[in-house]
Amino acid sequence: MSALFELHQASVHFGRAERAVRALSEVTLRIAPGERVALVGANGCGKSTLLRLLHGLLRQTSGQVQAAPLKQQAMLFQRPHLLRTTVQNNVALGLWLRGRPWALAKILALSALARVGLTELAQRNARKLSGGQQQRVAMARAWALDPQILLLDEPTASLDPHAKREVEALMEEFANSASAMTLVFASHNLGQVKRLASRVIYLEHGRLLADLPVADFFNGPLLQEHYPAAHLFVKGELV
Repeated sequence: MSALFELHQASVHFGRAERAVRALSEVTLRIAPGERVALVGANGCGKSTLLRLLHGLLRQTSGQVQAAPLKQQAMLFQRPHLLRTTVQNNVALGLWLRGRPWALAKILALSALARVGLTELAQRNARKLSGGQQQRVAMARAWALDPQILLLDEPTASLDPHAKREVEALMEEFANSASAMTLVFASHNLGQVKRLASRVIYLEHGRLLADLPVADFFNGPLLQEHYPAAHLFVKGELV
């Protein structure tokens, strides 16, 4: 199966050469259609940088990054940026920017809001919503664009348990839809990773130290032997 993304020895550095910070260091990976890839690791390990690199918001300093042509993708951030207008307009704007007539974009926005259970809030000011509702608006905005790939950076980190469950349910629904949307998401919630991921990538100081199927990452006997840092992280012992 052809890859959506292929990285070979990809590195991202910030700052001047003599004082550059290595956000990613020689990362090699391949992501195929339909996968649910979780990025895990401590704060500052490179999860957000890798997501931004995949989404084209950053360019590699060295190495190669190849993406499948003509793919549609969307990215959700931990704190979505919503405009000071209605929920419906926030969703419709992305469609309008993609070339849809405004009247049609508003109709399609309502359909997307129905998908995430927010039809009754369509005329509310988006910035007046709760954190969980705002994240669902952002998911509606992404889903309306019909992406093949959805990138998510800690999408439930600042939400209460009920809102987390709602967002997780939507992520699973999108992944299980007829279009089999590919998910790549960063998370500190290992329970969430177990529930949603098919594959886990462990990062430390910008390096990719483990890349395993979810069952092997959490239960495989080889994790401790071959990936000791990842094993300590799963046990909650890695400082």
